[in-house]
Amino acid sequence: MPKRYTPVSAAADVEAALRLLEGRWKLVILFHLFGGKVMRFSDFERAIPNISQKMLGQQLKSMEADGIVHRTAYPQVPPKVEYRLTDWGQSLCPALDAILKWADRRPQS
Repeated sequence: MPKRYTPVSAAADVEAALRLLEGRWKLVILFHLFGGKVMRFSDFERAIPNISQKMLGQQLKSMEADGIVHRTAYPQVPPKVEYRLTDWGQSLCPALDAILKWADRRPQS
């Protein structure tokens, strides 16, 4: 049965959902992983040149802790770590596409 929202509970749940995506880089990271892509840390560094290594690591760790990104570490030298979206993370794609389409309809002033 779908959750029933009141204006107060809806606002609180939207705030909680947005907290999962807050940060300058999380949405950029998401867009690079949509469609089942698997990326290594160095792939992100090339794809998002303005992000620092420290910030990239923090954002990926946070997204992993929140269940949005899955991290796979392979026991080899040099270390190999891959990132992909979880099914739940991938399910954000239609919502973010809708936001992009909404933004495209913004009236020009």
